[in-house]
Amino acid sequence: MTAGRRRPFAIGALAVGLSLLAGCGPALERLEGPTMGSRYSIQYVAVAGAPSRDAVQHQVDDLLAEIDRDFSTYRGDSAVSRFNAASAGACLEMPGPVLHLVRVGEALSRASDGAFDLTVGPLLDLWGFGPQSRDERVPSQEERVAVAQRIGYPHLHIDGKTLCKDAATQLDFNAIAAGYAVDRMAARFEALGIHDYLVEITGELKASGRRPDGGPWRVAIEAPRSDRREAERVLALAGYGVSTSGDYRHYFERDGQRYSHTLDPRSGAPIAHGLASVTVVDRSALQADGLSTLLMVLGPEQGLAFAERQGIAALFVSHRGEGFVERASTAFEALPRAEP
Repeated sequence: MTAGRRRPFAIGALAVGLSLLAGCGPALERLEGPTMGSRYSIQYVAVAGAPSRDAVQHQVDDLLAEIDRDFSTYRGDSAVSRFNAASAGACLEMPGPVLHLVRVGEALSRASDGAFDLTVGPLLDLWGFGPQSRDERVPSQEERVAVAQRIGYPHLHIDGKTLCKDAATQLDFNAIAAGYAVDRMAARFEALGIHDYLVEITGELKASGRRPDGGPWRVAIEAPRSDRREAERVLALAGYGVSTSGDYRHYFERDGQRYSHTLDPRSGAPIAHGLASVTVVDRSALQADGLSTLLMVLGPEQGLAFAERQGIAALFVSHRGEGFVERASTAFEALPRAEP
């Protein structure tokens, strides 16, 4: 699971390699600003009868503020912070969205035999990747074993509107919160009668309809390079969410060894395989967000096998010598590519 300090959600920014290639025109409106320790960018085609730009901006601000109140681990009054501060054995009433994402996270964890886990917050702090940590460090095996006692979905229980824990377990939604926010934003635009848009929040995105010139939204998947930005592939998408996870920019080194910011909850340590990035395309940006993290933990071989079994559209880019090699799932190869 990815980690870092670039968002106000404790598992830090996903190493998203995406750029947006959108058309421009008089009917194209653009909104952008700070959110989740990063940025959001929205482009939409204004149509007759749609709310004013200021009214749309107000809707965007309200929704992002709501999500922050629920999921931010960088504000003590958020729902997740209150739960994390509670002692073992506590039960707290939680907002519906929090309970929903707990269930989504549990389903991803069960499907991957624990490769995905929203309760790894203490482990992230231990390695220096979480909001309660100060410096990146390599913890001892004894420290990892001690922290492991607080990690895992068996420690959680949903009872109606309350969430309970039988250990000092902490939740961190950074692996799926941005994708969830994108889906919520897309639904808000649909409710406003705006059906042609491209929503991007901290790198996770979703496209619907077409650009003002009638062409499709063009999404460039960035090659996993740390020295420059270049497109690996360019897709023409409508009705899909896109998420990329990677470690090619987010890591630290100690004594000549490289430690990825992507942690494997099963081992309590950073991933050690050669996978540089995974991009997932799915109708749900929430699912794309979670699956990209899950596949990043599984690695190039297990991850591709998982994607094929589940029919997931995924692009895997692995280190090979001084360069990279890509492998795509069958579902990913079937996606429409943009015309040059």
